Amino acid sequence: MGVLMQAFHWDCPREDGQEFAWWRFVRSKLGELKEARVTALWLPPASKAGGARSMGYDVYDYYDLGRYDQKGAVETWFGSEAELRALVEAAHQAGMQVYADLVLNHNGGADAEEPNPIAGERRWTRFAPKSGRFTRDWTCFHPSPYERFDRTTFGGMPDLCHINPRVSSGLLTHAKWLVEDVGFDGFRYDFVKGFGAWIVRAIHDRRYARNGKRVEPFGVGECWDGDAFIDEWLDSVNSFAEHRVCAFDFPLRYRLKALCDTYGFDVRALAEGGVLSRDRPLEAVTFVDNHDFHGGDCVVNDKLLAYAYVLTHEGYPTVFWKDWFNHGLARRGRPDGLERLVQVHEALARGGTRTLEVDRLFYAMERTGLDDGSGLVFALSNSGEPLRRTLRTGSRGRTLRPRAWSGAEAPAPLKAAADGTLTLDVPPRGYVVYA
Repeated sequence: MGVLMQAFHWDCPREDGQEFAWWRFVRSKLGELKEARVTALWLPPASKAGGARSMGYDVYDYYDLGRYDQKGAVETWFGSEAELRALVEAAHQAGMQVYADLVLNHNGGADAEEPNPIAGERRWTRFAPKSGRFTRDWTCFHPSPYERFDRTTFGGMPDLCHINPRVSSGLLTHAKWLVEDVGFDGFRYDFVKGFGAWIVRAIHDRRYARNGKRVEPFGVGECWDGDAFIDEWLDSVNSFAEHRVCAFDFPLRYRLKALCDTYGFDVRALAEGGVLSRDRPLEAVTFVDNHDFHGGDCVVNDKLLAYAYVLTHEGYPTVFWKDWFNHGLARRGRPDGLERLVQVHEALARGGTRTLEVDRLFYAMERTGLDDGSGLVFALSNSGEPLRRTLRTGSRGRTLRPRAWSGAEAPAPLKAAADGTLTLDVPPRGYVVYA
């Protein structure tokens, strides 16, 4: 499926010294990401938000991508509309797709208060953006004449009522504009627990064309919950849908954090179900950290153990910009970094998954590959000492060579016996990938 780069982190324009220039900054890194074989970028919300220095999750004007002087600036915190369009075009020329972060649940930065007769109070729900498109009033938000109850609100911001035809048509038209005019290839849907799944299905069942060619946008929902709830959400979106949507694999992410940060973690959990990448891998977007995790909520120790897992297993893996560029985990040109793992994923991580052996400290699996010579053997150790294990693989009589590994010393090539048996060594709290 490729490898997705989350091309931002929280307060990235300020933290990286790129205020009002983030789009240019990301564009300057495309050559490096192309060389590493990253295939798609997930950008932060691009529409003008309620303040000049906002990450965009409080959308004000859906059609202002940095063109109009409102809410304290012409540009968004990430830059101008022209710079965003130039980034999208440059990414396409580099062979990458670009996904927009779409905020459909709530808005921020309203221009005026107005009475809501259903709630019996005044609320900030009057939106008159300078783009002149998709204006909103109190009837566009809960409670409204169309729907009085919405199960989940976000941060006290006015909560859009999608059953209002003015809202649903406004959002559908906005998504169409982002695909056909701006050039986005798909969407990450923010806070999908806050609204009906039908609006996501409607966006993806619509037909799109750009430059005379049909576009089928990718979609992934931020359904931050347990496995059962995510399954329910995916079913509600994808049942009877022509184009299926994915979800972030939060259950797997928390297992990987436990692997990295919990003393004595039992790695047998890595071979169990209850995670999207094992139960429904074609709908799983896997990840290790993202912009919503801070401090101790992030994976703190040995993060490359987690990345080695997601970049060898099934699912659509995501790499976090901050890990690659700010935390130095790319380790370009080395066998023990993200760059090599991304390259391994793109060249070798194909076919089904077969668990070879698992116990409290050791886990090994095999990707069975396709007819193109792909496939791999992955082994991970949670022991404080080197581990040696004998496994029976599908590589009968073949020589397997190390493609990525942790530790200073390169593992030796392995010759599998006629029945596929081989013996490999894994460094302490480390991993090896053979192919």
